[in-house]
Amino acid sequence: MEEDTRTKHLQWCKDRALEYCDMGDAIQAWASMSSDLSKHPETANHPAIQIGLMMVMSGMLENVNKTRKFIEGFN
Repeated sequence: MEEDTRTKHLQWCKDRALEYCDMGDAIQAWASMSSDLSKHPETANHPAIQIGLMMVMSGMLENVNKTRKFIEGFN
């Protein structure tokens, strides 16, 4: 059975963002994730966009490990 488009899009977003984590760029990883989520109607209002922004602004995603854990941790 084929995955639904939301699931595929979410995985695409995560994969792209994690490439930035692999390059050591936590802020760009979050920015990529946020931007890509907004490109699909089923993820455009994903709570991770707002939660991630609050975490970035409060310093909670200041390194690649924390950003990776955040990105990998939601659906």
